Amino acid sequence: MELRDIEIFLTLAEELHFGRAAERLRVSVAAVSKAIKKQERSIGTELFARNSRAVMLTPAGQRLRDDLRPIYQRLHESLGRARSAAQNKTDVLRLGMLSTNTTELRPLFDAFMVRQPTCEIQLRYVSFSDPFGPLRAAEADVLLAWLPVEERDLTVGPIVSTEAAFLAMSAGHRLAGRPWVTYEDLGDEIVMGGAKPGYWREALVPTRTPSGRPIRIGPIVSTGEEMLPILAAGEAVSPVFGHSSRYYARPDLAHVPIRDAPPLRWALIWSTASENDLIRAFAQAARDVGELKF
Repeated sequence: MELRDIEIFLTLAEELHFGRAAERLRVSVAAVSKAIKKQERSIGTELFARNSRAVMLTPAGQRLRDDLRPIYQRLHESLGRARSAAQNKTDVLRLGMLSTNTTELRPLFDAFMVRQPTCEIQLRYVSFSDPFGPLRAAEADVLLAWLPVEERDLTVGPIVSTEAAFLAMSAGHRLAGRPWVTYEDLGDEIVMGGAKPGYWREALVPTRTPSGRPIRIGPIVSTGEEMLPILAAGEAVSPVFGHSSRYYARPDLAHVPIRDAPPLRWALIWSTASENDLIRAFAQAARDVGELKF
């Protein structure tokens, strides 16, 4: 499998949608489909299950994604270091991302680059099943995460943005046509789980409704991309951040505001023991820019 084939496969594995994958790759949908079919013939099994409603990874596809992702990331890091050297960039700040709204974070990135012109920001997408692991393993320098964060070894820095909460669901769901829902409505639903630790998950996906009814936790996922086919198929619903209604807008999904949800705050987090000048400069840039409004 060539590098471009790996890129096509991993992009489709993230998007689970041929149109969006093609848009990211700047190729036609037919080119993505042709490349995936070629890979499946070469490997001898289907990597994706397709039907009229959704695209899903097969078990073989999931194994291949898990094997290829770290290899592809290390290769990109090597190429990134080479590009940085060519551009006289001598420093790197690795930013862990749980969200996908990088375009909306551009004012923060630009403000930091003005202060640190020799530093390159490299993004690291983080699983919400182990959000703080990359900081502790020194795989990321700073994490953009939702609050609260109550970890003794981590510093909570400035708030970057505040968003409203939405309930994501199938477009055909009984709640999809409402102007808003409440957390009490979740007592009648199966809600996706997977975020850890528990107190952190509770800020977005509570285990009980306001009246005390238990909320049934169903499929366990670790990334936003894994949520999409489950939502589209109507297997479960999930509270999500406001930017998801924009970045994951699909005809088979609906996003309805949760009226009684508190504002959801995103902040910069880093390992207290690993704090350095670049981290402090990035945090100061966030303070100077102020809370971003989406």
